[in-house]
Amino acid sequence: MSEVTPVPAATVVLVRETEEDSGLQVLLLQRNSQLVFHGGHWVFPGGRIDEADFDESEGRLEYLAAKRAAVRETFEEAGLEINEDQLIHTAHWTTPPKMPRRFSTWFFICPIKNPGSVEVDNDEILDYRWVSPQEAIEDASAEKWILPRPTITTLSDISDYRSLDSLITGVTGSKIRVFPEGSEFYRPAEMGYSS
Repeated sequence: MSEVTPVPAATVVLVRETEEDSGLQVLLLQRNSQLVFHGGHWVFPGGRIDEADFDESEGRLEYLAAKRAAVRETFEEAGLEINEDQLIHTAHWTTPPKMPRRFSTWFFICPIKNPGSVEVDNDEILDYRWVSPQEAIEDASAEKWILPRPTITTLSDISDYRSLDSLITGVTGSKIRVFPEGSEFYRPAEMGYSS
């Protein structure tokens, strides 16, 4: 069986501060169990980069297309409007070889002050939950819900932050997490500059 080429994709981690000063919460969405990829799992908003997300005038840079895809998918899956300027690139995950479906996914964190009301489509996405990273990790450990590995790792990476300001400072200054390390599908040149 030949190796499947990963499809470029984008994921956005929406983070808000809680009113009761109990730290940060992230938005997780429950995928329909009928879906082939991560069916029934709780995930961040995201999906494949569409052809319409590319801009010829920008040289078809995948990174810029990923930012547009993150904005589009957040609206399609959660009914929330965000802006590309809010997105902070933090990671890039590529599905391991020999999997029937593979994605090379740009991960972004999006701090939001007033997220508005979440609206799921009740088709691809069936439910949503604002939850602290630590609570989500604990619930996954207790097998109350299933989280994919990149989701758990991302939650763990941000679980110690207590405010949006500290989160923004922390992730802006952090090294980009790339899995697998040295992945040929993570090409920083696609961002318009080399690392």
